[in-house]
Order: sequence, then structure tokens, then C-alpha cells
Amino acid sequence: MTIDEIWQEYRSGLKAFLHSKVSNPDDVQDLLQDVLLKTHIAMHTINEKSSIKAWLFQVAHHTVIDHYRKNGQEKHLQSLQLWYEPDERNIKMELAQCIRPFIQALPEKSASLLEEVELEGKTQKQLAQELSISYSTVKSQVQKARTELNDVFHACCEYELDKHGNLIEYHPKADFNIRNLKSANK
Repeated sequence: MTIDEIWQEYRSGLKAFLHSKVSNPDDVQDLLQDVLLKTHIAMHTINEKSSIKAWLFQVAHHTVIDHYRKNGQEKHLQSLQLWYEPDERNIKMELAQCIRPFIQALPEKSASLLEEVELEGKTQKQLAQELSISYSTVKSQVQKARTELNDVFHACCEYELDKHGNLIEYHPKADFNIRNLKSANK
């Protein structure tokens, strides 16, 4: 997608978003130009057409925050930090649905630990008492299990992060199959 195509499709939505956050029309035009410039400069970092909208609105959101910071109007920032686009995908919630199946794909001991700690909400101290093993042993086993779970997530998908390290998009890997993981861990 070219910058012209991107701007043709999303300019009016971005402008409406900026108007909802900034009252001065001249400032809105300036911010819109800033977003266009940032888009032009960083367009090469967008891997998938499906992530363009989320990325653009993230850029616009941060541009508004920078505008208020630059003008010494931090009081407006608190409401902006809570902004989200209602019809936009909640990527973290989508990935949260993978947690249980991915945990179940882990070796039995790791899966059991994570189910109790992460899904059932038991503390590691409670678990250590129930299993009659030391708290430090449970902590290291849970940490190891979390690392294994992280490996499964990275085997499943590639992730795009913004400059602050926040997840903005994910793309399933074509060769990922959870059944292969389960049979490999048995």
C-alpha cells in the first residue's frame, strides 16, 4: 500500500479522532500533518496491511499526547491515556484465548503448575505448602513453566510492538500446529 492509498483511506477517520481530542482546528491540521510525516517516515515498518489502521491511530494518539506535553497541558493527558477505539480489535484478549490450550500443550508438570497459579489464582506459597516443597523450588518451577509458555507463544506467532514495547499486532506462523507441540511434550 502506498502512502497516498493509506492517506486516502484513513485521513478522515484520523482527522475526526484528532478533533475529538483537540479543540483548535489549526492544531488539528498541524497534528494531521505530523501524523502524515510520521507515517511516511515509518511506513516501511508495517508488515501487514491489516495492522495499518491500528498503527495509524496509535501514531495519532501519541502525537496528541506529545502536543499536550509540548504545550504544557498535561491535565488533558490523563483522559488520553485511557483512549481506545471501540470497534478496534483487542489483540491481548484474542491472545488470552490461547493461554489454556497452550498451557495444556506443555509438559504435564509445567501445565499443572501454570493452571493452578495463572488460571486458578493460587499463590506460589499456597502451592508450595500443598505440594510440600520449598517456596523457592515452586518459584523456579513456575518461572521455568512461564518460559516454556512464552516459547509456545513465540512458536505460534510473530508479534509487532510499538516503540514502547506494547503489543499492536500478531501474525500466526503458517507452520505452527499445537498438536505437534503436545505430542513433542509427552
